[in-house]
Amino acid sequence: MPMTEATLTLADIREAAKRIEGAVVRTPTLHSKTLSAITGANIWLKFENLQFTAAYKERGALNALLQLTDEQRARGVIAASAGNHSQGLSYHGTRLGVPVTIVMPRTTPVVKVMQTEAVGGNVVLEGETFDDAYAHARQLEAELSLTFVHPFDDPHVAAGAGTVALEMLEDAPALDCIVVPIGGGGLVSGMGTVAKAHEPPIEVIGAEARLFPSSHNARFGGGLPCGGDTLAEGIAVKEPGKFTSRVIERVVDDIVLVDEPHLEEAVSLLLQIEKTVVEGAGAAGLAAILSSPERFKGKNIGLVLCGGNIDTRLLANVLLRDLARSGRLARLQITLQDRPGALFKVMREFDAHNVNIIEIYHQRIFTNLPAKGLVTDIECEARDRQQLEALVKSLTDKGYHVSQVELN
Repeated sequence: MPMTEATLTLADIREAAKRIEGAVVRTPTLHSKTLSAITGANIWLKFENLQFTAAYKERGALNALLQLTDEQRARGVIAASAGNHSQGLSYHGTRLGVPVTIVMPRTTPVVKVMQTEAVGGNVVLEGETFDDAYAHARQLEAELSLTFVHPFDDPHVAAGAGTVALEMLEDAPALDCIVVPIGGGGLVSGMGTVAKAHEPPIEVIGAEARLFPSSHNARFGGGLPCGGDTLAEGIAVKEPGKFTSRVIERVVDDIVLVDEPHLEEAVSLLLQIEKTVVEGAGAAGLAAILSSPERFKGKNIGLVLCGGNIDTRLLANVLLRDLARSGRLARLQITLQDRPGALFKVMREFDAHNVNIIEIYHQRIFTNLPAKGLVTDIECEARDRQQLEALVKSLTDKGYHVSQVELN
C-alpha cells in the first residue's frame, strides 16, 4: 500500500500487540510521587528503557518482521539507522533467522556499531551523514532485493509502537493526557491513535527538541531553523515521515518545544529520583512538563521513557552540569594580588563556610591584570545555592572581586 494511502487504526495496534506478545518486555507503568510533587502534575512513567535493547523500537521492528513473506524473510531486511531502530531490528531479525543489514554513516560512534553487531546486525558504513546512509540503503535494497524497514514512516512500525499506549492505559486507566517525544513521528502516531480511541479521548501532546522543530514547523509553520547538537539525538529529525505526518495531524493536540537545559534536567532527575537511565529523547516528555509546568498542573499525565541508550561520558557531563545549575558545583574566578599568603586567606573563607574545594587554577600570564595581579579559578562543591551565595558575599565583603562561570 502506498504511504499516502496507508492507515493506522486501533485494530491494527491491537493486532500488533497479539503478534509481539511474549517477545518483547511487558514494561511497567508506575506513578512517581516525587516527580508529581516537583511538577505539580500527576506523573506516571512507562519504562520502555527496560526493553532488552533499552528502547521501544523493538516493538515496531518486530511487528514489521512478523509480517514478511517467507521469500522476504529468506532474502533479509535492510534499514538506515545509527540508533535504537538498528538494535531492535537486528536483535529480533537474528532471533527469527532473518538476515539484517544496517547502513550507518561513517561518523557513527563505534559503540553504536558494536552494539548493533552484538545483537546480530550486519553493519555497512557509508557516507558522512544519515542522508548518505539512507540513500545507500535504498540502493542496496534494490540491488539485493532486500525489504526496507523504515525506522518510523511505516504503518507496521507505528502500530508496534502504539502497543506502548495499550499497556500504559491498562496500568494507568485514569490518564487524561500523554506527553510523547516526537522525532519522525512513529511513536506519537501509534500512541496517539490509541489515546484518541479511548473513552473519553485522551489529550496528546508531542515533545520535540527546540533545535529540531520539524513536526512543529509542519504543524504550525514559522520556518524555525532545524539543526544543532541536541542531547535528544534520537528525535533529531529534519523532516517527519509522510505517513506519520498525516497521523500526527489527526491525533496530536499540540507540540511543545523543549530546550537543552530542560532536557538535561529531565535526564538528571530521572536518574536521581527514579534511579533509571534515560537518553535525551526518552526524557523529552518530562522536559516538556518542566518547561511549562502551569500548562500541565493537576493533570494525570503518562510519560514514556522511550529509550535508555546514552553514552556514559555524556551522562556524566549532564549530571555534573545539572549540579552546577543547582548551585552545588561552581567555578569561581577570584582576582588576587600576587603576594605570599593571598591564596591562604581565600582558603580560610572556604573553610569558614564549609565549601569543599575540588580544583584550583592559578593564572598569572594570560590575564588583563597588571603584572602583580593574578586570577584564581576555584572549582568547588557546596551543599546548596544558599551556602555558595553566602561564601561569595563574604569574599566580596572582604574586598575580593568574584565572578562565577555560568552555564547556558
